[in-house]
Amino acid sequence: MTFRNTLTAGLGLAAVLAWAPAAWAIDGYAHPWQMGLQPSNSPSMVGIHSLHNYLLVVITAIVLFVLGLLVYVMTKFNARANPVPSRTTHNTTVEVLWTVIPIIILVSIAVPSFKLLYLQRDIPAADMTIKVIGNPSWNWTYEYPDLGLNEDGSAKVSFTATLDDKARDIKTAEEANIPYLLKTDNPVVVPVDKTVKLIVTSDPDGIIHAWTIPQFGMKIDAIPGRLNQDWFHAEREGVFFGQCSELCGKDHAFMPIEVHVVSQADYDIWAKTAQTAGLEEAYKYLASAEAADGKLAQK
Repeated sequence: MTFRNTLTAGLGLAAVLAWAPAAWAIDGYAHPWQMGLQPSNSPSMVGIHSLHNYLLVVITAIVLFVLGLLVYVMTKFNARANPVPSRTTHNTTVEVLWTVIPIIILVSIAVPSFKLLYLQRDIPAADMTIKVIGNPSWNWTYEYPDLGLNEDGSAKVSFTATLDDKARDIKTAEEANIPYLLKTDNPVVVPVDKTVKLIVTSDPDGIIHAWTIPQFGMKIDAIPGRLNQDWFHAEREGVFFGQCSELCGKDHAFMPIEVHVVSQADYDIWAKTAQTAGLEEAYKYLASAEAADGKLAQK
């Protein structure tokens, strides 16, 4: 196989791998040997995909250009082809080009980067708010203040989500058909096509954590004594997983995040049931509704 054919095959494989997420990643979490980013389910992640694909083109062009220069220099200016070396020390045109071209490249990268950063950090008007608290026992507490407050100001609907016991062992997780180290006992529930604002903090006596869902294209630190904000707008229903993304101690790997994105009607019933009959009954309804609709891939 010639060098040209090898290069063409390599570029073809790179293109396939770049678009592989759309074909291979169909669930709310990454799979072994999966290539590329997870599918997007929010405007932020759509922007991340676009920037990633654009940068792939830019860096491929740069690598090919530099490779071409190296081949040109090796063939034209080796001792056999050019026994009498040039004594040129300055070339104004070349010096202008190698200054201006990198500036243009950096500006072409900076503009979409800043647009994406602004999209992520400019929090739009929210349809609902959830408070997220990282605990020193390596789990998450969630509060729904929009669903009512108690007399002491605490949220009527709140719960702590910890790693499901069956998900702690890889063999048990496979037998139960749940994702290893990702399934929680009490998942977060949000309606589809709504802007969800997150207020994120950590227990005052705790440590720094980070709340993230890769397919939502967001990650925010949970810091003791500080309130951070982030948002997502899930565009399709399903079950989506993440993990604490800050090295936070011995059980860092056992601090998963699970979000169920459901229809507005199912969310309203879940919320009403949680307010009146309790969370256990609310989750029973959610499981039955998702199983009936075929939306829940991991039971």
